[in-house]
Amino acid sequence: MARKISMLAPEWWDYTTLEDEILNDAARLGPEDMLGMSRKGFKVVFYDTLEDFYLAEALEYIAAWQRSTPDNPVGICGPIGPTEQLPLVARLTNELGLDLKSKEAHFWGMDEWFINGKEAPANHPLSFRKADMELCFNKIDKKLRIPEKNMHFPAADTSKYIKSWDNGVKCAVMQGGQGETKHWAFNDPVRREGKYKDAPPTPKEFLQLTTRKVDLHPITLMQNARTSGGGVVTGVPTQALTVGPNETWKAEKVSIWQAGCHDNAFGMRLTTLMLGKKIVDTSVPMSLLALHSNVQFNFYRPGLGSCAVEMH
Repeated sequence: MARKISMLAPEWWDYTTLEDEILNDAARLGPEDMLGMSRKGFKVVFYDTLEDFYLAEALEYIAAWQRSTPDNPVGICGPIGPTEQLPLVARLTNELGLDLKSKEAHFWGMDEWFINGKEAPANHPLSFRKADMELCFNKIDKKLRIPEKNMHFPAADTSKYIKSWDNGVKCAVMQGGQGETKHWAFNDPVRREGKYKDAPPTPKEFLQLTTRKVDLHPITLMQNARTSGGGVVTGVPTQALTVGPNETWKAEKVSIWQAGCHDNAFGMRLTTLMLGKKIVDTSVPMSLLALHSNVQFNFYRPGLGSCAVEMH
């Protein structure tokens, strides 16, 4: 049976091409149903306050870095979106006197915009590297700060970044948010063209993808305009550099943080259902995490919303 055409962007794959049964089942999930999707290798956690939510996210940085030693360096891969945890990471590091320099701690940025044939410069208003530095790393005492050589950000020449995942440093956790295309980082669904005209990539094909340049789904452009660009879609780059599934599977744990700001009530339920039931389809890239051995979905419970019809 032929796959449905997307209701949102007909020239692309996305979650609206899934069978209606899956979509309807997701919309019916209540909060307790979502908790019930936990299984071995996949855990759903709720937080009742934003303070607890973002503190828990920040503490994943601290816990990872506390494990690091010069002989066995450890790092964390972190997102821009959410960002509220980043100043907390800096404050905790300073208050604890956590010497990231002597511990040879590491950090990987997840992604960056791709503009005019190269990565966005660090002074670009939307630069993810700029956000990481200004919200977190520049706030850490210089005596404690991670050495520049241990900070890894995607660049147009991806070789150095890819190699950093294979240089003996352990990634304790890869954090992320969930976009409206159900992506982590910028692992968006692909265009519906060429060999993928009638079906999206197989999970095996998608999992082989490494850090690379990607074309961004129209939904992603709208989301980033809404969350970061004041709604000005024309100001959002249409391409980006993103950490791939290949690197993601080198992380001991994947931890996804959803406060209800980036994806909506339905999207959060859909990926929880797909991971809980191990329904894997690359039109919903987040569903691939069902194949990872240690994934945690973290939700701000009041941000879960409802899929009930409510006129405004």
